[in-house]
Amino acid sequence: MLKALLEHPLTRGIAIDDPRTTAIRREIIATKPFLRRLYDDWYRLLAAAVPAGRAPVLELGAGAGFLDEYIEGLIPTEIFQCPGLKAVLDATHLPFADGTLRGVVMTDVLHHVPDVEQFLHEAARCTRPGGVIAMVEPWHTDWSSLVYRHLHHEPFEPQATSWAFPSTGPLSGANGALPWILFARDRARFEREFPAWRIEVLRPIMPFRYLLSGGVSMRAMMPGWTYRPWAAVERALQPLSGRLAMFAFIVLRRTDEGTQAVGASSGPDKGDTR
Repeated sequence: MLKALLEHPLTRGIAIDDPRTTAIRREIIATKPFLRRLYDDWYRLLAAAVPAGRAPVLELGAGAGFLDEYIEGLIPTEIFQCPGLKAVLDATHLPFADGTLRGVVMTDVLHHVPDVEQFLHEAARCTRPGGVIAMVEPWHTDWSSLVYRHLHHEPFEPQATSWAFPSTGPLSGANGALPWILFARDRARFEREFPAWRIEVLRPIMPFRYLLSGGVSMRAMMPGWTYRPWAAVERALQPLSGRLAMFAFIVLRRTDEGTQAVGASSGPDKGDTR
């Protein structure tokens, strides 16, 4: 009942996996000042994490966003066709030559990848040493688990024993707790199995602002002018982020380890940098 009352009118009656949903979400972000400022903050974090250089940066799940305003040389992509893209691709089969990218960036995407291990191998193959995967993703805390399980449409299963999950659709298939599972609960396994990636930043953030913004599927609960005061409240609560955060800012740095093994994996010809 509560979710129905909070549902944004533009998204009502449209299936989550319908590509029209992504176009509508772009409109929602543009017309909700509180939410737009939140994405500005996220994008500044991602842009600051990407190393300088002229090599391209790949964005996964770019459909509803505007990260190209912050990162030069960005390749915005999505898993299905929608406006403003440079490519349609699958994160587990990246059409780039070895060492082509200086970074892979995303917001709310990793937890939708059904075979995250294959993605991590592919990203390591395509990203040069010193490059990054930078992301903002849902995070598991006492507070976020309550919110995600009762007010969000996506599965949120921190008890899942597997990193994989069924691919029911590009947006409906998910485990919102996957980033926490990978980089916190199963961190030792991640570090053992993926020496090509070093966890450089793992910062739980934002216990209230996304919820108050209504996100891309609910009505806004606060006007845009309250964004700065709420940001101050969250800064004051930062010591409690381990219990309250709903998201995490995560940066993985590409190391020199595993370079030969990753480079030997199957991929496009060296000249293929589509």
